[in-house]
Amino acid sequence: MADADPNPPSLLPSGGADPAGSTALVLSGGGARAAYQAGALQAIAELLPDGTRNPFPIICGTSAGAINAATLACGAENFRGAVHRLVEVWQTMEVQRVYRSDALGIGLAGARWLGALALGWLIRRNPRSLLDNAPLAELLADLDFAGIDRAVGCGALRAVSITASGYGSGQSVSFFQGQSAIEPWQRAQRVGARARLSVSHLMASCAIPFIFPAVRLNREWFGDGSMRQLAPIAPAIHLGAARILVVAAGRLGQEQQARGGGDDYPSLAQVAGHALSSIFLDGLAVDIERLTRINRTLALIPEAQRRESGLALRPLRTLVLAPSERLDHLAARHARSLPWPVKALLSGIGALRRNGGALTSYLLFQAEYTQALMALGYRDTQARAGEVRAFLDLD
Repeated sequence: MADADPNPPSLLPSGGADPAGSTALVLSGGGARAAYQAGALQAIAELLPDGTRNPFPIICGTSAGAINAATLACGAENFRGAVHRLVEVWQTMEVQRVYRSDALGIGLAGARWLGALALGWLIRRNPRSLLDNAPLAELLADLDFAGIDRAVGCGALRAVSITASGYGSGQSVSFFQGQSAIEPWQRAQRVGARARLSVSHLMASCAIPFIFPAVRLNREWFGDGSMRQLAPIAPAIHLGAARILVVAAGRLGQEQQARGGGDDYPSLAQVAGHALSSIFLDGLAVDIERLTRINRTLALIPEAQRRESGLALRPLRTLVLAPSERLDHLAARHARSLPWPVKALLSGIGALRRNGGALTSYLLFQAEYTQALMALGYRDTQARAGEVRAFLDLD
């Protein structure tokens, strides 16, 4: 929340906290928007003194943020090196490395959907997704997941979690890997399950509904972790965080506009972009707002009185980094860099118009756009370097 209280020392339920206190990094979802996080992390890495160990022993990611989180966790023994690899990937990003963008691939996907709409009663087989993201699985296969165990073993990492949404149970499941002392958890509609993380967990976490196919993990099909994630910050707390740095991939509800923006009926892309923004941004914005409200209420109760009454709460510092510009407008300026089959598909549903830019901003995996996002993330973080340094106790 770029314009909100940037560093509220929130008070949250205790349980499972590392007595020494751990700093957590929470990376939210947002498709191609997650390139913003790479720019922010690059700026943070440059602020660290030489020889600094991984400043985030707890790393939590959801959707595209899960990919960034896994990259950092796999290379947690060398934080700067992991950030460098992450930056390289986003700097050279191309749509075809994430989903099929050739005319045949797009045509087949469109034909399957049209066939299902026209002849679904006959073929009795529904299409799984609008786009085929098999190339993304090949890209993620380069991650060294064995690095997570090495980082945990040498103390560079306490835990990493990847959140996905179960289509069968309706639960938000945070799959975590880390120190053996960390216990699984279960709350209303959200659980923490110990697992050995893999490409499948990442593919499940970033399976945007309708756009990318669901992934089967154990006995259940899972989709994008941002769906039904009512408390995006909670996994970090359960893993033992004493302070949390959140890097969002959107402006968290601050993109309010005046009502009555036109007489035209909203395009399919505008509706889809609105739905995706609700999935990726609203839950995080509400969770941060709830943190701040709880903090302000409980700060009125003296610490001694809280202990005496057995109130199981503890202080938690948070810092939120979020874009200072609207990313749908930024995407609209770079949409023409998409391969022509993708442009044809998106143009047909209104995604290349200004009011359909939100959908484009999630699917525009092109270097021209991701580099602009990274530059924005870098600038935004540099502009708040003093806050970041104070939060990480670098002074």
